[in-house]
Amino acid sequence: MLPAGKALKVSIYLSEGASRNGASTYSTVLDFLFFRGVSGATVLKGVAGFGADHHIHTSSSVEIAERLPLKIEFIETEEKARELLPKLEELVGSGMIELQETMIAKPAQSSKTKAAPVPPHQRIEGKARMMQIYIGESDRWQGKPLHEALVRALRANDLAGATVHRGIIGFGAHGRIHKDKPFRLSPDASLTISVVDTEEKLKAFLPVMDEMVQEGLVVLSDVDVIKYAHRAVEKE
Repeated sequence: MLPAGKALKVSIYLSEGASRNGASTYSTVLDFLFFRGVSGATVLKGVAGFGADHHIHTSSSVEIAERLPLKIEFIETEEKARELLPKLEELVGSGMIELQETMIAKPAQSSKTKAAPVPPHQRIEGKARMMQIYIGESDRWQGKPLHEALVRALRANDLAGATVHRGIIGFGAHGRIHKDKPFRLSPDASLTISVVDTEEKLKAFLPVMDEMVQEGLVVLSDVDVIKYAHRAVEKE
């Protein structure tokens, strides 16, 4: 893991179609960097450009360009970067390598680093509230299905859980019957999203829901929680 402080950013420029011993040059370079313990590397693909041959290459050409420019970037300590340079120069061949001094302000953390424990959701016992949101399957919010957006919003606001039920027949304010037919699902079946949580948390969510649901029905009712249990999330 790289420490905070001075470092070198290495940029390697080559063509997508460049190869070495039957393998693409960029994958060969990545393998070399990986097995030499480099902290991380990224391959960036250009959509247009020209190189030493002074020919313009673009992704709009009929040959979907094996000659588009690629750039491999990685950051390492100066000592290690310069140690790798001779082999990189050999692997890259006619490509170009650029070194740039940089400063690591915040080192990256491994995803395997033990994270701080997440506090468990407030346990619900006894009296609680149920919110049910009745909408149509074709309803949208910012171009996305409204029911999916609502579930994401409920999760983001730390509600205990939500379930979407799809109706097989029903009608709403417009009086039209919506019914599933054999081999064809109705494009506007009725959906119900059910959420059970404390009254305080549901009421805090109401302004968000009110903004998202332009047409539909929302009801709140009292419920008794008989059992509330969930499986522990497995740690990776």
